[in-house]
Order: sequence, then structure tokens, then C-alpha cells
Amino acid sequence: MGLPVRDAERSVAFYASHFGFDPATATTHDDGTVIVRNRDAFDLALHPDAGVAAPLHPFLHVGFRLTDADAVRAVLADLRAAGAEIVEEWDEPGYVALKCADPDGHRVEVYWEP
Repeated sequence: MGLPVRDAERSVAFYASHFGFDPATATTHDDGTVIVRNRDAFDLALHPDAGVAAPLHPFLHVGFRLTDADAVRAVLADLRAAGAEIVEEWDEPGYVALKCADPDGHRVEVYWEP
């Protein structure tokens, strides 16, 4: 997935800290794009763009499914402790989820459902 970002290093740190992306996999290309991978071999391409604006539609997001409800709760606690913007959250018997904003305003969902 490709995202425009103001500061690729800051974005790599955010996605590494909260979503399991490995900074050791980060490669920088000639145009400044940094590609970083998570443990599931999902590639995130972070392209420098000083004019990044928040998504036009609140539905636009990327989502990561976790193995259990407590894992989602742990990510939520971690994001809160880091001062990340929590946009939405749910904690129901069959669905636990959150959406947060990354440093550039892109929405990221973390969820669990049976």
C-alpha cells in the first residue's frame, strides 16, 4: 500500500511501534519513497509529499485483523499512551476494533472478530 507522507522516518517509526512493521526492512528509493515490511510480508510504501492532507472520506483506511480481542485492546492502550489520535473504537462481544490517525492523518483500523 502506498501512502503520501510528510516525514517517512516518522511514519516508519509510527508503523513499527504500533503495527509490527520492521524498520530493518526499510529501503529508500531514488525518489525518496521508503518501503517497509511487516511480519506478514505486507509492504508499506511511504512517499514524500509535503502537501499531504487528511483523506477526503472518513471511510478510507487500511485495516489489520488481530488474533484476539485482548490484542486489539493492547494496541489501543499503546496508541493512547503514545498520544495517537483515536478516531473510533468499539468493544462488543463479537467485535473489538479501533481506528486511529497516523502522523499524516491516514486512518488505520485494528480489529478482531470471531
